[in-house]
Amino acid sequence: MALDKPYKDIPGTTIFDADMSRLGYHLNQFCMSLMKPENRARFQADERAYLDEWPMREEQKRAVLARDLNRCIALGGNIYFLAKIGATDGRSFQQMAASMTGMTEAEYRDMMLRGGRPIDGNRYVGERKETR
Repeated sequence: MALDKPYKDIPGTTIFDADMSRLGYHLNQFCMSLMKPENRARFQADERAYLDEWPMREEQKRAVLARDLNRCIALGGNIYFLAKIGATDGRSFQQMAASMTGMTEAEYRDMMLRGGRPIDGNRYVGERKETR
């Protein structure tokens, strides 16, 4: 990493910066390929064979096959590109987001309707001073 990144200190947050972009370049290009119907059909017919056409890291390919979107993000995937996988699978963004939180789709929807996750615990690690 070329620069100091104080945002690496935010629990549960992955910032898609230049380093992550480089790490996930081929993963994200694969995802963008799914915008074409013929590529979606090829992927659906033999996911592993289609993934092997891309110079992605093996760990990235395994994360895609497992539909482990959190791992894909950790390996440089951008959620807006990864949404193409969900769309190929016939899943909504809400369904994908729910799977990333460990909630059911209904639980995730209800949480978002209540205003999202509580802010408790969403601080910089360095800010965790007890002020009560």
